Amino acid sequence: MVVTVSDEETSSFCSFASESTTSQTFWTERPPGSYSLKVQNLAQLIAEKYHTRGFLVNGYNWRLIIYPKGNEKDNGSGYISMYVEIDSTSEVFAYLTFFVYNKKVNKYLCIQDTQVKRFNALKKVWGSSQMLPLELFNDPKNGYIFEEDQCEFGVDVTIDSTLTNWEIVSFNENFCYSKFFFSVKNFTMLNEHLYYMSNTFSVGGKTWVLRFYRKCFSTLDDKWISIFLHLADNERLLPDERIYTRGHFRVLDPCGSNHITEKFNCWHDQSNSGCGHDKVVSMDKLREVYLDEDDTLSVAIEFEVISATSYSPINYSAII
Repeated sequence: MVVTVSDEETSSFCSFASESTTSQTFWTERPPGSYSLKVQNLAQLIAEKYHTRGFLVNGYNWRLIIYPKGNEKDNGSGYISMYVEIDSTSEVFAYLTFFVYNKKVNKYLCIQDTQVKRFNALKKVWGSSQMLPLELFNDPKNGYIFEEDQCEFGVDVTIDSTLTNWEIVSFNENFCYSKFFFSVKNFTMLNEHLYYMSNTFSVGGKTWVLRFYRKCFSTLDDKWISIFLHLADNERLLPDERIYTRGHFRVLDPCGSNHITEKFNCWHDQSNSGCGHDKVVSMDKLREVYLDEDDTLSVAIEFEVISATSYSPINYSAII
């Protein structure tokens, strides 16, 4: 038989709860979702505390711990004390809700955390040392003890959302090798419709190449040459992965120090579109100053900054 009580009577059952900024007390008809403990003949339990068997929530093992006479070491003397313990050294953030069933109103008295609890190797146990006053709990008239010394406790463990997607980017300035030199022989004899590719070179954990265009890359104007930096063909970037490069090209003067310097500053992505300049030097100037007697073009590249990024694992098949 369910006894109907007024709101004033219901509120009196939890009037013991002091105001707290870290928890709230309320009634609910919903039973605990993580674990429930029903105790028969509670008076025969003379042990200081009772550990339930383990239960699984979000891949972690937990135990409910009940102090039927209060946890004196945690200022719980005179109260029912309730805790949960994690069987893991991993760091887990969780919200806790403790339940005590009241037969008289056919509802559960709950204390719910309003602040997340941080479980780890140094702190495996969290809970409420003052769940319910023993004076209130032990009086059968109040409904917590029913049907010949039975009672019921429970807990909800709600795992807080943890950081699962992340990236860490660093912009590196120090390299074992930052300068590279290349020579292109018979440059003026190159096919105007193709490009010349340098040997591969490694810097910043990636492999790169330079592409030299006999004609301007964007306009196909044969009055200018183009130079671009690309990732080597064997480099494969992940979707949305990008690499930042900053540095400069130099077209070297074989007879002096009148080098041409062009800076580059760009991001490389999966398209591998390259980074460089359409109009590095005119063909007239190239023939006049920058080709040696053997029609050889000499170019240097120097890196100043290259980014490196670490990513959390992502199941790309799930988002394609």
